[in-house]
Amino acid sequence: MRGDLQYQPITVQQFLRIDFASDRKYELVGGMIRMMTGGSPAHARVSANIVSFLHQRLRGSGCRAYGSDMGVQIGEIDVRYPDVSVFCGDPASVEAEERLVYADPVVIFEVLSPSTSKGDQNEKLGEYREVAALQTIVFVDPINELTRVVQRLGPDSWRDDLFAKPRDVNLPSLSLVVPHHEIFGRD
Repeated sequence: MRGDLQYQPITVQQFLRIDFASDRKYELVGGMIRMMTGGSPAHARVSANIVSFLHQRLRGSGCRAYGSDMGVQIGEIDVRYPDVSVFCGDPASVEAEERLVYADPVVIFEVLSPSTSKGDQNEKLGEYREVAALQTIVFVDPINELTRVVQRLGPDSWRDDLFAKPRDVNLPSLSLVVPHHEIFGRD
């Protein structure tokens, strides 16, 4: 569609005004609306584990963890819905509670699936690196129970660790560590 002269990319504000059917989920990528795929039980379990852990640990900190219903605005024509995102500031304010997207996450988790892994770790990684407030991007593989942690070191510098064995995830910007067993717990 990007090459179609008839198609006019839309902005984030236009995208947010569209009333989509509640049984489907969409992202805005390069000004184009893209339907998102559903997840597996393992994907849902791992996402819920991460949100639950972060919710408890962040209480009272001024930061809040959200699941995939909270969007992240990346520029004027992109909105992504990471599996887990953390925003800091005043999340309890009326204005914050009414927002549909944030532009300043400090941490993002993407839970990988065979159909989305390549796009998540390439296309989305590149987009996420453009978000000035973002400090840590974590890719979680629920099948092999491994993580890849990409940490900001400076304005244009990142450290990328792909762990070949189970490892806890350090989130320096939140002053906490997410234990491996909390991410992949089955109970």
